[in-house]
Amino acid sequence: MSSAPSIEAIVALSNRLQPQIVRTPVIRCAALEALAGDGTKIFGKLEFLQHTGTFKARGALAVVSSLSDEQRAAGVTAVSAGNHAIATAFAAHTVGTSAKIVMISTANPARVKACRRYGAELVLVDDIHKAFDEAESIQKDEGRYFVHPFEGQEIATGTGTVGLEICEQCDYFDAVVVPVGGGGLIGGVSNAIKQLRPGSEIIGVEPVGADSMHRSFAAGEPRSIEKVGTIADSLGAPFAMPYSYSLCKQNVDRLALVDDSQLRSAMGLLFEKMKLAIEPACAASTAALFGPLRESLRGKTVLLVFCGSNIDWSTFAAEADFENDRVT
Repeated sequence: MSSAPSIEAIVALSNRLQPQIVRTPVIRCAALEALAGDGTKIFGKLEFLQHTGTFKARGALAVVSSLSDEQRAAGVTAVSAGNHAIATAFAAHTVGTSAKIVMISTANPARVKACRRYGAELVLVDDIHKAFDEAESIQKDEGRYFVHPFEGQEIATGTGTVGLEICEQCDYFDAVVVPVGGGGLIGGVSNAIKQLRPGSEIIGVEPVGADSMHRSFAAGEPRSIEKVGTIADSLGAPFAMPYSYSLCKQNVDRLALVDDSQLRSAMGLLFEKMKLAIEPACAASTAALFGPLRESLRGKTVLLVFCGSNIDWSTFAAEADFENDRVT
Protein backbone atom coordinates (compact mmCIF):
# COMPACT_ATOMS: atom_id res chain seq x y z
CA MET A 1 0.00 0.00 0.00
CA SER A 2 1.24 3.52 -0.82
CA SER A 3 2.48 5.63 2.05
CA ALA A 4 0.66 8.67 3.41
CA PRO A 5 1.43 11.91 1.53
CA SER A 6 4.09 13.96 3.26
CA ILE A 7 3.39 17.59 4.05
CA GLU A 8 6.15 18.46 1.58
CA ALA A 9 4.27 16.61 -1.19
CA ILE A 10 1.03 18.38 -0.25
CA VAL A 11 2.71 21.79 -0.33
CA ALA A 12 4.30 20.97 -3.71
CA LEU A 13 0.93 19.97 -5.17
CA SER A 14 -0.72 23.07 -3.73
CA ASN A 15 1.87 25.23 -5.46
CA ARG A 16 1.56 23.30 -8.73
CA LEU A 17 -2.23 23.54 -8.82
CA GLN A 18 -2.38 27.16 -7.68
CA PRO A 19 -3.46 28.49 -11.12
CA GLN A 20 -6.39 26.03 -11.27
CA ILE A 21 -7.55 25.88 -7.64
CA VAL A 22 -9.31 28.45 -5.47
CA ARG A 23 -7.83 29.05 -2.03
CA THR A 24 -11.24 28.96 -0.35
CA PRO A 25 -11.78 31.23 2.67
CA VAL A 26 -12.04 30.38 6.35
CA ILE A 27 -14.59 32.60 8.09
CA ARG A 28 -15.75 33.18 11.66
CA CYS A 29 -19.30 31.84 12.07
CA ALA A 30 -20.58 34.36 14.60
CA ALA A 31 -24.24 33.46 14.07
CA LEU A 32 -23.54 29.83 14.94
CA GLU A 33 -21.45 30.84 17.94
CA ALA A 34 -24.42 32.78 19.33
CA LEU A 35 -26.49 29.59 19.19
CA ALA A 36 -23.77 27.35 20.61
CA GLY A 37 -23.01 29.69 23.52
CA ASP A 38 -20.64 28.88 26.39
CA GLY A 39 -17.65 30.47 24.67
CA THR A 40 -17.61 28.05 21.73
CA LYS A 41 -15.74 29.56 18.78
CA ILE A 42 -16.70 28.34 15.32
CA PHE A 43 -14.90 28.75 12.02
CA GLY A 44 -15.96 27.48 8.61
CA LYS A 45 -13.83 26.38 5.65
CA LEU A 46 -16.01 27.35 2.69
CA GLU A 47 -14.94 24.70 0.23
CA PHE A 48 -18.24 25.01 -1.65
CA LEU A 49 -16.66 28.12 -3.21
CA GLN A 50 -14.15 25.86 -4.98
CA HIS A 51 -14.29 25.32 -8.74
CA THR A 52 -17.17 22.90 -9.51
CA GLY A 53 -18.76 23.74 -6.15
CA THR A 54 -16.95 21.14 -4.03
CA PHE A 55 -13.56 20.02 -2.73
CA LYS A 56 -13.60 17.26 -5.38
CA ALA A 57 -11.84 19.45 -7.94
CA ARG A 58 -8.61 19.20 -5.91
CA GLY A 59 -8.32 15.42 -6.03
CA ALA A 60 -9.51 15.13 -9.62
CA LEU A 61 -6.97 17.69 -10.80
CA ALA A 62 -4.21 16.01 -8.78
CA VAL A 63 -4.89 12.76 -10.64
CA VAL A 64 -5.66 14.00 -14.15
CA SER A 65 -2.83 16.54 -14.30
CA SER A 66 -0.31 13.80 -13.53
CA LEU A 67 -1.35 11.50 -16.42
CA SER A 68 1.07 10.66 -19.19
CA ASP A 69 0.48 11.86 -22.76
CA GLU A 70 -0.65 8.36 -23.69
CA GLN A 71 -3.15 8.26 -20.82
CA ARG A 72 -4.51 11.69 -21.68
CA ALA A 73 -5.02 10.61 -25.27
CA ALA A 74 -7.20 7.71 -24.08
CA GLY A 75 -9.20 9.92 -21.72
CA VAL A 76 -10.62 9.29 -18.26
CA THR A 77 -13.68 7.74 -16.64
CA ALA A 78 -15.22 8.07 -13.20
CA VAL A 79 -18.18 7.06 -11.01
CA SER A 80 -20.24 9.59 -9.11
CA ALA A 81 -23.61 10.71 -7.81
CA GLY A 82 -22.66 14.12 -9.13
CA ASN A 83 -19.89 16.04 -7.43
CA HIS A 84 -16.97 13.83 -8.44
CA ALA A 85 -18.45 13.61 -11.94
CA ILE A 86 -18.40 17.40 -12.24
CA ALA A 87 -14.89 17.59 -10.82
CA THR A 88 -13.53 14.93 -13.18
CA ALA A 89 -15.19 16.62 -16.15
CA PHE A 90 -13.66 19.92 -15.04
CA ALA A 91 -10.22 18.38 -14.60
CA ALA A 92 -10.38 16.67 -17.98
CA HIS A 93 -11.46 19.91 -19.65
CA THR A 94 -8.69 21.82 -17.85
CA VAL A 95 -5.88 19.54 -19.04
CA GLY A 96 -7.34 18.89 -22.49
CA THR A 97 -8.52 15.31 -22.34
CA SER A 98 -11.93 13.64 -22.63
CA ALA A 99 -14.16 12.22 -19.90
CA LYS A 100 -16.78 9.47 -20.03
CA ILE A 101 -18.49 9.39 -16.66
CA VAL A 102 -20.95 7.00 -15.04
CA MET A 103 -23.60 8.73 -12.93
CA ILE A 104 -26.56 7.55 -10.89
CA SER A 105 -29.82 8.13 -12.78
CA THR A 106 -31.33 9.85 -9.74
CA ALA A 107 -28.50 12.41 -9.57
CA ASN A 108 -29.57 16.01 -9.08
CA PRO A 109 -30.36 17.52 -12.51
CA ALA A 110 -28.19 20.55 -11.76
CA ARG A 111 -25.19 18.26 -11.31
CA VAL A 112 -25.90 16.41 -14.56
CA LYS A 113 -26.12 19.74 -16.39
CA ALA A 114 -22.89 20.99 -14.81
CA CYS A 115 -21.08 17.83 -15.82
CA ARG A 116 -22.21 18.11 -19.43
CA ARG A 117 -21.24 21.78 -19.46
CA TYR A 118 -17.58 20.71 -19.14
CA GLY A 119 -17.97 18.45 -22.17
CA ALA A 120 -18.21 15.03 -20.50
CA GLU A 121 -20.06 12.10 -22.02
CA LEU A 122 -22.45 10.60 -19.45
CA VAL A 123 -23.67 7.07 -18.85
CA LEU A 124 -26.61 6.83 -16.42
CA VAL A 125 -27.25 3.69 -14.33
CA ASP A 126 -29.67 2.74 -11.55
CA ASP A 127 -27.42 2.42 -8.50
CA ILE A 128 -23.88 2.96 -7.26
CA HIS A 129 -22.88 -0.72 -7.35
CA LYS A 130 -23.86 -0.96 -11.03
CA ALA A 131 -22.04 2.30 -11.65
CA PHE A 132 -18.70 0.88 -10.53
CA ASP A 133 -19.25 -2.19 -12.74
CA GLU A 134 -20.02 0.02 -15.74
CA ALA A 135 -16.95 2.19 -15.16
CA GLU A 136 -14.80 -0.94 -14.96
CA SER A 137 -16.14 -2.02 -18.35
CA ILE A 138 -15.40 1.39 -19.87
CA GLN A 139 -11.90 1.29 -18.45
CA LYS A 140 -11.30 -2.16 -19.92
CA ASP A 141 -12.95 -1.59 -23.31
CA GLU A 142 -11.75 1.95 -24.04
CA GLY A 143 -8.51 2.14 -22.10
CA ARG A 144 -9.65 5.19 -20.15
CA TYR A 145 -7.92 6.00 -16.86
CA PHE A 146 -10.22 5.52 -13.87
CA VAL A 147 -10.29 8.54 -11.56
CA HIS A 148 -11.45 7.10 -8.26
CA PRO A 149 -13.85 9.27 -6.23
CA PHE A 150 -12.00 8.81 -2.93
CA GLU A 151 -9.24 6.19 -3.01
CA GLY A 152 -5.51 6.61 -3.62
CA GLN A 153 -2.44 8.62 -2.73
CA GLU A 154 -3.01 11.32 -5.36
CA ILE A 155 -6.57 11.89 -4.17
CA ALA A 156 -5.33 12.17 -0.57
CA THR A 157 -2.61 14.60 -1.61
CA GLY A 158 -5.23 16.70 -3.36
CA THR A 159 -7.64 16.77 -0.44
CA GLY A 160 -4.66 17.31 1.84
CA THR A 161 -4.41 20.80 0.36
CA VAL A 162 -7.66 21.60 2.18
CA GLY A 163 -6.00 20.67 5.50
CA LEU A 164 -2.90 22.65 4.57
CA GLU A 165 -4.95 25.77 3.87
CA ILE A 166 -6.90 25.37 7.11
CA CYS A 167 -3.67 25.38 9.11
CA GLU A 168 -2.37 28.40 7.19
CA GLN A 169 -5.63 30.33 7.57
CA CYS A 170 -6.62 29.54 11.17
CA ASP A 171 -4.09 30.19 13.95
CA TYR A 172 -5.70 27.80 16.43
CA PHE A 173 -8.43 25.20 16.69
CA ASP A 174 -9.21 22.37 19.07
CA ALA A 175 -11.16 20.25 16.60
CA VAL A 176 -11.94 19.98 12.90
CA VAL A 177 -15.27 18.40 11.89
CA VAL A 178 -15.33 16.84 8.43
CA PRO A 179 -18.14 15.12 6.47
CA VAL A 180 -17.32 11.51 5.47
CA GLY A 181 -18.36 9.70 2.32
CA GLY A 182 -15.74 7.26 1.10
CA GLY A 183 -13.07 8.87 3.24
CA GLY A 184 -11.13 10.71 0.55
CA LEU A 185 -11.73 14.17 2.02
CA ILE A 186 -11.21 13.37 5.68
CA GLY A 187 -8.33 11.01 4.90
CA GLY A 188 -6.39 13.76 3.15
CA VAL A 189 -7.43 16.56 5.51
CA SER A 190 -6.62 14.57 8.65
CA ASN A 191 -3.25 13.44 7.29
CA ALA A 192 -2.20 17.02 6.54
CA ILE A 193 -3.49 18.52 9.79
CA LYS A 194 -1.98 15.83 12.02
CA GLN A 195 1.44 16.61 10.51
CA LEU A 196 1.04 20.34 11.13
CA ARG A 197 -1.16 20.42 14.27
CA PRO A 198 -0.78 16.98 15.89
CA GLY A 199 -2.64 18.02 19.05
CA SER A 200 -5.86 18.89 17.25
CA GLU A 201 -8.82 16.51 17.16
CA ILE A 202 -10.21 15.31 13.83
CA ILE A 203 -13.85 14.21 13.88
CA GLY A 204 -15.66 12.60 10.96
CA VAL A 205 -19.42 12.79 10.37
CA GLU A 206 -21.43 10.18 8.47
CA PRO A 207 -25.16 9.91 7.71
CA VAL A 208 -26.95 7.06 9.46
CA GLY A 209 -27.88 5.63 6.06
CA ALA A 210 -24.31 5.59 4.73
CA ASP A 211 -22.13 4.51 7.64
CA SER A 212 -19.46 2.44 5.90
CA MET A 213 -16.60 4.10 7.80
CA HIS A 214 -18.29 3.46 11.16
CA ARG A 215 -18.64 -0.20 10.22
CA SER A 216 -15.05 -0.32 9.03
CA PHE A 217 -13.70 1.21 12.25
CA ALA A 218 -15.72 -1.30 14.28
CA ALA A 219 -14.46 -4.23 12.20
CA GLY A 220 -10.86 -3.07 11.99
CA GLU A 221 -10.91 -3.33 8.19
CA PRO A 222 -12.77 -1.79 5.24
CA ARG A 223 -16.43 -2.78 5.10
CA SER A 224 -19.37 -2.13 2.78
CA ILE A 225 -23.08 -1.44 3.17
CA GLU A 226 -25.85 -3.13 1.23
CA LYS A 227 -27.76 0.02 0.35
CA VAL A 228 -27.27 3.77 0.67
CA GLY A 229 -30.25 5.46 2.35
CA THR A 230 -29.76 9.18 3.01
CA ILE A 231 -30.59 12.56 1.48
CA ALA A 232 -26.85 13.31 1.62
CA ASP A 233 -26.16 11.45 -1.61
CA SER A 234 -22.68 13.01 -1.86
CA LEU A 235 -21.76 11.03 1.25
CA GLY A 236 -23.29 7.82 -0.06
CA ALA A 237 -20.18 5.72 -0.68
CA PRO A 238 -21.23 2.05 -0.60
CA PHE A 239 -17.93 0.88 0.86
CA ALA A 240 -14.64 1.92 2.41
CA MET A 241 -11.35 1.06 0.68
CA PRO A 242 -7.92 0.16 2.07
CA TYR A 243 -5.91 3.33 1.43
CA SER A 244 -8.43 5.95 2.55
CA TYR A 245 -9.50 3.70 5.43
CA SER A 246 -5.90 3.40 6.63
CA LEU A 247 -5.44 7.18 6.59
CA CYS A 248 -8.66 7.63 8.55
CA LYS A 249 -7.80 4.92 11.06
CA GLN A 250 -4.42 6.53 11.66
CA ASN A 251 -5.50 10.16 11.89
CA VAL A 252 -9.22 10.44 12.68
CA ASP A 253 -9.88 10.58 16.41
CA ARG A 254 -13.57 9.69 16.36
CA LEU A 255 -16.69 9.47 14.23
CA ALA A 256 -20.22 10.81 14.69
CA LEU A 257 -23.54 9.91 13.08
CA VAL A 258 -26.34 12.25 12.00
CA ASP A 259 -29.74 11.33 10.58
CA ASP A 260 -31.64 12.97 7.73
CA SER A 261 -33.79 14.99 10.12
CA GLN A 262 -30.68 16.57 11.63
CA LEU A 263 -29.29 17.25 8.15
CA ARG A 264 -32.52 18.96 7.08
CA SER A 265 -32.56 21.08 10.23
CA ALA A 266 -28.92 22.08 9.74
CA MET A 267 -29.65 23.10 6.13
CA GLY A 268 -32.47 25.33 7.32
CA LEU A 269 -30.34 26.73 10.13
CA LEU A 270 -27.45 27.62 7.84
CA PHE A 271 -29.81 29.34 5.42
CA GLU A 272 -31.55 31.31 8.15
CA LYS A 273 -28.49 32.31 10.16
CA MET A 274 -25.70 32.44 7.54
CA LYS A 275 -27.65 32.79 4.27
CA LEU A 276 -26.05 29.63 2.87
CA ALA A 277 -28.07 27.41 0.52
CA ILE A 278 -26.04 24.21 0.71
CA GLU A 279 -26.54 20.54 -0.10
CA PRO A 280 -27.21 18.01 2.69
CA ALA A 281 -23.62 16.70 2.75
CA CYS A 282 -22.34 20.21 3.37
CA ALA A 283 -24.63 20.54 6.38
CA ALA A 284 -23.27 17.40 8.04
CA SER A 285 -20.55 19.13 10.06
CA THR A 286 -23.06 21.68 11.43
CA ALA A 287 -25.62 18.95 12.16
CA ALA A 288 -23.00 17.07 14.17
CA LEU A 289 -21.83 20.15 16.07
CA PHE A 290 -25.37 20.94 17.22
CA GLY A 291 -26.23 17.28 17.66
CA PRO A 292 -24.00 14.43 18.90
CA LEU A 293 -20.90 16.61 19.34
CA ARG A 294 -22.50 19.52 21.15
CA GLU A 295 -21.53 18.63 24.69
CA SER A 296 -18.01 17.37 23.97
CA LEU A 297 -17.11 20.46 21.92
CA ARG A 298 -18.77 23.00 24.20
CA GLY A 299 -16.46 25.97 24.88
CA LYS A 300 -13.85 24.83 22.34
CA THR A 301 -12.60 26.32 19.09
CA VAL A 302 -14.10 24.28 16.28
CA LEU A 303 -13.54 24.41 12.53
CA LEU A 304 -16.32 23.05 10.34
CA VAL A 305 -15.54 21.90 6.81
CA PHE A 306 -18.32 22.93 4.41
CA CYS A 307 -17.58 20.44 1.66
CA GLY A 308 -19.82 21.49 -1.25
CA SER A 309 -23.06 22.90 -2.54
CA ASN A 310 -24.18 21.53 -5.87
CA ILE A 311 -27.94 21.76 -5.45
CA ASP A 312 -30.72 23.53 -7.30
CA TRP A 313 -33.18 25.78 -5.48
CA SER A 314 -36.21 23.52 -5.83
CA THR A 315 -34.35 20.56 -4.31
CA PHE A 316 -32.93 22.72 -1.54
CA ALA A 317 -36.36 24.15 -0.71
CA ALA A 318 -37.84 20.65 -0.59
CA GLU A 319 -35.09 19.17 1.62
CA ALA A 320 -34.24 21.97 4.04
CA ASP A 321 -36.30 22.17 7.24
CA PHE A 322 -36.97 25.83 8.00
CA GLU A 323 -39.31 25.15 10.91
CA ASN A 324 -37.73 22.41 13.02
CA ASP A 325 -35.60 23.91 15.79
CA ARG A 326 -33.99 20.56 16.67
CA VAL A 327 -30.39 21.69 16.14
CA THR A 328 -30.78 24.80 18.28
